[in-house]
Amino acid sequence: MSETRPIAVLDTISLQRGKHGSPDEGMCVMEAVAYVAGEKFSDHPKCASEVISSFMRSWNDSLSSNAGRDRLLKPLIPLLLNSAGDDAIEMRRSYMALDWLVRTLLPTWLDLSDTLKADAARIRALPELVDPSGLALASPLVFEAQKNAAAARDAAGDAARAAAWAAARDAAWDAARAAAWAAARDALADTVVELQQSAADLFDRMIRAGA
Repeated sequence: MSETRPIAVLDTISLQRGKHGSPDEGMCVMEAVAYVAGEKFSDHPKCASEVISSFMRSWNDSLSSNAGRDRLLKPLIPLLLNSAGDDAIEMRRSYMALDWLVRTLLPTWLDLSDTLKADAARIRALPELVDPSGLALASPLVFEAQKNAAAARDAAGDAARAAAWAAARDAAWDAARAAAWAAARDALADTVVELQQSAADLFDRMIRAGA
C-alpha cells in the first residue's frame, strides 16, 4: 500500500462514470477513495464499507454529468475513508439500503403514475425492513407493483418498473439501483432531485451506523 494522499488532491480530480484502468484514464467516486487511501487502484477499496461502496458506485454512474458527480459525491469521499465495518455493521447497512430502495425509491416513482398510487401507498406503509421477516412481508407488494408498472405506458411507469425490478432483486442491487436512478431522469428531473437528497440522507445514516 502506498502512503495516504492529502484530501486536497481531490481538487485536481473530476469524477467520471464507469470503471477505469488507471488514474490517468479517470476515476469514479470509489476509485478516488482508493486513490486517496493509497490503495491499489480499484473501485472496491478495502478501507470503505462494501455496502456503501456498492451504493456509491451506482449513484456515481446514474448521474448525467461529471459536474454533478463532483458536486454531490466528491464531498463524501473523506467520510468513505475507513468506513468499513464488521459483519454486524455491514448487515445493518444492507437493510438500511434495501429499506430505502423499497420504501422510498420505489414509491416515489410509483406516485408519479395515477394508476400506481395505490401500490405506492401500500409499500410506503410497510414497517422498516430490518430482517428477513420484513422482506417476506414486502416481497409480494413489490412484485405486484412490478407487474402493475409494466402495464403503465408513460415515463413514470418506466421509472417505476425499473425501481420495482431493483427492489425485487434483493441483495443483487448494484446494477439495479443504477437502472432505477437512470430511468426517465430527464423527463422527471424534479423527482430525481428529490431522490438525490434522499440518497444523501441515506448515505449519512449508513456512515453513522459504523460510528
